[in-house]
Amino acid sequence: MSQKLLAKSKFNDKELTLEQHLQDTETACLAIFRGRILDNWCRFFKVTDKDRFLLFLRIACLFHDIGKANLEFVQLVSEGKKFKQTFHHDKQTFRHEWISAFILHCPNLKEWFGTSNLGLDSEIITASVLGHHLQATPKQQNRIDAFGKPRNMIKELPLYLDHPQVINTLQKIATLANLKGLPTLPQQWIDGEAFWENIYNDIQDTAEDFEYEISKNVQRQSLLLAVKGGLIASDSVASGIYRTQTSEAIEEWVNQTLHTSSITAEEIEEKILQPRYHQIEKKTGIPFQLKSFQQEAINLTSRLLLLSACGSGKTIFAYNWAKGVPNRYQIGRVIFLYPTRGTATEGFKDYVSWAPETEASLLTGTANYELRGMTENPTESTKGKDFTTEERLYALGFWQKRFFSATVDQFLSFLTHNYGAICLLPILADSVVIIDEIHSFSRSMFDNLVSFLQHFDIPVLCMTATLPTSRQEELTRRLHEYKSGLEIYPSPNNRSQLEDLEKAETLPRYQINQSNFDEAKQKAIIAYQGGKRILWVVNTVDRCREISTQLGEILETEILTYHSRFRLNDRKKRHEETVNAFQQENTPIIAVTTQVCEMSLDLDAEVLITELAPISALVQRFGRSNRHGKFAHSEILVYEPSKTLPYAKEELEISRQFLHDIVSSHPVSQRLLADKLQEYSLRERFSDGSSHFITGGYWATTQPFRESDDYSFSGILDKDIKEYLQLIEDKNPDAEGLILPITRKYIMDDLDRPAKLPKYLKIASHENYCEKRGLG
Repeated sequence: MSQKLLAKSKFNDKELTLEQHLQDTETACLAIFRGRILDNWCRFFKVTDKDRFLLFLRIACLFHDIGKANLEFVQLVSEGKKFKQTFHHDKQTFRHEWISAFILHCPNLKEWFGTSNLGLDSEIITASVLGHHLQATPKQQNRIDAFGKPRNMIKELPLYLDHPQVINTLQKIATLANLKGLPTLPQQWIDGEAFWENIYNDIQDTAEDFEYEISKNVQRQSLLLAVKGGLIASDSVASGIYRTQTSEAIEEWVNQTLHTSSITAEEIEEKILQPRYHQIEKKTGIPFQLKSFQQEAINLTSRLLLLSACGSGKTIFAYNWAKGVPNRYQIGRVIFLYPTRGTATEGFKDYVSWAPETEASLLTGTANYELRGMTENPTESTKGKDFTTEERLYALGFWQKRFFSATVDQFLSFLTHNYGAICLLPILADSVVIIDEIHSFSRSMFDNLVSFLQHFDIPVLCMTATLPTSRQEELTRRLHEYKSGLEIYPSPNNRSQLEDLEKAETLPRYQINQSNFDEAKQKAIIAYQGGKRILWVVNTVDRCREISTQLGEILETEILTYHSRFRLNDRKKRHEETVNAFQQENTPIIAVTTQVCEMSLDLDAEVLITELAPISALVQRFGRSNRHGKFAHSEILVYEPSKTLPYAKEELEISRQFLHDIVSSHPVSQRLLADKLQEYSLRERFSDGSSHFITGGYWATTQPFRESDDYSFSGILDKDIKEYLQLIEDKNPDAEGLILPITRKYIMDDLDRPAKLPKYLKIASHENYCEKRGLG
């Protein structure tokens, strides 16, 4: 057959044949999965037979794009934009991986697999092939793009399954798997033909049976997940190297980026901790000394839940704990995960950025923008360093890194079939993982965390100041049933031996009183006039802006306003202004904020005013005052919000009971708050440990890692559109700085919307925006 089969469109005048790409993917697989990476991958997925894993993965790599051997795909890669004119439609009849799955379910192919004496699991191979682009939706979801449904009106589709490239690939699979002969495969798909209808129905029936089978057979499920993730990683390497180098460079690139030396305790100490200690000494003028619980960290178990008060030094504890992991695991990376971009950026600045630029990484949705800002305004840890990665390699550009500060989505969203996160799985499996501020996780995020802990074997530390009883039980007692639970530290026995931590947690810090809005406002005015630092926290952006305006008019001064509804570049400024202001002693300051202040902001207010909120939120807000125990006590006033939303009435009713119990004439400690949170927190349902990645079987489509927010949308101000489009054209990360959240009531009619503006971006009027107050 003279027809040339290409795997991809020409790139810089380079052609990549289908056969070469399939071989490249297998080459990438063998380059990735060897040595420590193979050991850690199989340990991570709890796979006990490495040879069986590699065999199935190599077959999947060689088979995954076989479906591209069809007329439409050949025309698509050769003609590009002319494809629509030729076929009078803009979508191929079937996605190429769907055709690959059809072929794997052809009777002759299944019979061929049965001739092997190596026990091939055709369902695992098929599920991996079908899902490698995360576009396999079951018919039960009744979507127009569900698997197997023709996507146009074409009735016949020629297949080139007798092409020499395909025959050569099948022969290689035969040699690899001890298969006899070669199968005879169909040369055309015909709509409605019984042969193809039977294949479609066989796939649907097999998928249903397979989903049930893997729910009962843990080893088979583990092998499936390892092969599925391995295929996506291998395919991404083969495709990424094609964009940047030649096929011959695959092994060299993987060796240089992935197969680095194992991390040692000395490396963590030298590259992360010692520079941070020196920075603290410069700031305080006092020789740095570890607290007793931080000293003990290196000796603790590899699956740990740290419950320690706000400001007690959890991050330094975490890196010291990580120093102990190399004594039990051979690992090559340290990953620190945070719930928000802001907290991840602060963690990068304070710790990870001390490492060499080739080893340190900030990984968030806006990392390039943040890193550009650090370059323009360098600190001691970032000066002269370039932390950016090769953009054309996407997630693969991070494979060479050793120390990560990232949002939790960037790594754990593989559980919801996020492609980038799956490409990072070889890094994750080779890591020690620290997950901070887990109290802030929504129910769906916490479900995914439980699924991660239950199904994957990895050294992990979860941290927070407080955690409701039911969530503690989920991470400990319930997960212990699966031999994957966390051990709580410090235990009651430990605490009695940790004198400095005991002293910090039992120190009377907060004088808490119930109040009303008018009393709270008067208190803020008097405290400001008396030279104090005041933090006021409310539950909605609108009230945040209103109170800032009122106080500004009364005090005739600029009130710091910090919430989520800013353009990113303005939010960054407001964040830095707020943090810096509270570091100035003997200078009066008022900052009015929302929930954004609750996590990892090192604020130390003398007076804290807050609306009533769920108990865990209140405890976090309280922790932004008298954080370091410098005052005899801070004054805290709690008052009723004008509206319950965004919280549920039941949550606030429990908070009232909690508040009634802690209000007294004597200052209260962080320990008392933690104990009362355990007493009053609402019990939640337990997670069943499932996630889309775990239970998907044949099916794989990307799902959101966090609950979707139907109230807020990504958007841009009308006056910024022209600048944004120019920055996008220039591939300038500063474009991210113009994006902001927009609520429904501020969305403009976009009849004159520029065609090049991304469809997901809503437009808001600049007349409703203030750089100091945000959108409203």
